[in-house]
Amino acid sequence: MVKRTIGNLILTRRAMTVAIMGFASGLPLALSDSTLQAWLTVMDLDVSTIGLFSLVGLPYTLKFFWAPLVDRFDLKFIGRRRDWIFLSQVLLAIALFCLGNQVIQNNAVGIIGILAFLVAFISATQDIAVDAYRAEVLKPEERGFGAAVSVTGYRVAMLVSGAGALMLADQVGFNQTYIVMSFIMMFCACLNFFAPDVGNQDSKDGRSGNLLLEPFRIFFSRKGAVALLGIILLYKLGDAFAGRLTTTFLLRGLGFSLTDVGAVNKGLGLIASIIGGLYGGVLMYRLGLYRSLVSFAWLQALTNFGFCLLAITGASYIGLIAVIGLENLAGGMGTAAFVALLMAVCDRRYTATQLAILSALASLGRVFAGPPSGYLVESFGWALFFAFTFVIALPVLYLLKRNRSSVEAYDRPGVM
Repeated sequence: MVKRTIGNLILTRRAMTVAIMGFASGLPLALSDSTLQAWLTVMDLDVSTIGLFSLVGLPYTLKFFWAPLVDRFDLKFIGRRRDWIFLSQVLLAIALFCLGNQVIQNNAVGIIGILAFLVAFISATQDIAVDAYRAEVLKPEERGFGAAVSVTGYRVAMLVSGAGALMLADQVGFNQTYIVMSFIMMFCACLNFFAPDVGNQDSKDGRSGNLLLEPFRIFFSRKGAVALLGIILLYKLGDAFAGRLTTTFLLRGLGFSLTDVGAVNKGLGLIASIIGGLYGGVLMYRLGLYRSLVSFAWLQALTNFGFCLLAITGASYIGLIAVIGLENLAGGMGTAAFVALLMAVCDRRYTATQLAILSALASLGRVFAGPPSGYLVESFGWALFFAFTFVIALPVLYLLKRNRSSVEAYDRPGVM
């Protein structure tokens, strides 16, 4: 029964659609960030100007401010949520095409900056709509695997627009590369016409009050809302601390070469995280949401401790492969369960707004883990630092246990 259910899901339009939409969400990120930075560097712009371009990524952090508009207004074109996704992807294709037709010179830097900001803003809007669509189109028992294939699509797209774009630019130039990326985005936009609908309900039904404050009020009116928020904030905190300085640890702490780190930490790590996400999504059919969250949280904590052991035993290529592989495997499994939790707790009337707010809150650990991480390493050394990342990953297990009934209220697996 489990195999048949999983097999059916893999072949459904819903699973394929969320994978494609995950790819479309991931594609513009590098094109307004690392790939653009490489283009600016190749064109010999000064470092201070290149540094200013990091500000174009602000819309990804602030997207919850206009997420209520995506909830409130339907464009009445091809279907609820798909309208916003289609429009965003068409506008992204146009913006990327325009970027591809620019010549980076001192007098054109302003135009490049505006276009890059537009790419980031439209991309953040696409993320709002895609996240809401995924939460609404997937059945409760499909959320784990659906989250996994969506994240997989996202990561594949980052490879395409990151490493893939750089290799292509080395052959044909950045202008032609951005034009190619614009055609890929337009192709993704056309696929929206074949995506399943989430329903054409009136987007104003059951809604009242302030566009931004009402989703907050609805969320905190439910039982166990504060504890649930704590779970969301803490679930990936251990990974956030461990991940901030992993590359520095491998290079400076253990003395591995750039080739070793690139091949194992980036290459093997990506493959392991994709496998972990897909396998975690499959396991959620058996375990359900609550038991998956607990099991994968333990795995995340234990694999973080693997870095502590590596720091104690010293550089070992076998140890490096084992620790990186297992850590990314567990991280992928945890991400699948975590994204499924975010989808489950959102009120359908405010899916876009609540997901934008919760995902922004969840990212706070990743943002603020950096500064204290460096001080902890300098004060206590690598081994104790990674032991700390194990300890900091444990409080969420206590919260999950204390609030089991609240989490299980969203636990509707198709097969237990």
